[in-house]
Amino acid sequence: MKHPSRAMTIAGSSAGGSAGIQADLKTFQELDVYGMSIITAIVGRHPKTEKNVHAISLEAIEAQFSTAIKQVGVDGIKTGMLFSKEVIELVASLIESAPINHLVVDPVMIGKMNSKLLKDDAIEVLKKYLIPLATIITPNIPEASVLLDHRSISTVDEMKKAAIDLQQLGSKNILIKGGRLEGPAVDVLFDGTHLTTFEAPRIDTVNTSGAGCSYSAAIAAQLTKEKDVDEAVLEAKQYITTAIEYSFSYTDVVGPTNHAAKRNYGNAYDINVKTEKI
Repeated sequence: MKHPSRAMTIAGSSAGGSAGIQADLKTFQELDVYGMSIITAIVGRHPKTEKNVHAISLEAIEAQFSTAIKQVGVDGIKTGMLFSKEVIELVASLIESAPINHLVVDPVMIGKMNSKLLKDDAIEVLKKYLIPLATIITPNIPEASVLLDHRSISTVDEMKKAAIDLQQLGSKNILIKGGRLEGPAVDVLFDGTHLTTFEAPRIDTVNTSGAGCSYSAAIAAQLTKEKDVDEAVLEAKQYITTAIEYSFSYTDVVGPTNHAAKRNYGNAYDINVKTEKI
């Protein structure tokens, strides 16, 4: 029997199950990849203190990583919420020691419910130590803006320019997600020589909690299967578009994307792909 490829997520735990580690593992399972998780922090708002992010010790992070490598091994890694500069420095050193082919860095900074998920002094450390190791980084527009010293990004053309400029941070590929713009849902990929846009219809729903986590996890899953980057992004875009189409909520709080939607309903939409050489 051929074993599935192995993907690891290093991220925060989301108590509601819609984002972070939980969303990543659900995505890995749906895409037939063996998933492992290294928890960096627990996200859940205390009813009295209002504290929302509960950090995990560096020792515990290193212990989780070592255990997963020894028990299973790893083909590709995706990082999400890392929260502090100390965690980023540790995670970067652990990744450098791992025999992996691909690293997806989702530079998580602000949660869907406006929770602050990355300390201010960690941004420069992220740029210096982790992004240069990446096969691809997947910022949304606000995150891309922060990485570019708070540059204004409000059009697809500005996304393209930002993607080109972000590659100077060292990642081989840049994917800027355009979910915050109006009009069609357009993402921009830059691989150093080509700009590719992936366009899907914008789905009228607020239930998109964990969409960015799931999207980057899907890219990581496809990369562990040795898909090319553009193919991995296309298949991940199809997966997350379908998950958003069939999203739902149990309460009046923003609900999750539907990780099983592609399996249960098939692809929701075709993705329009256009490539131009730079």
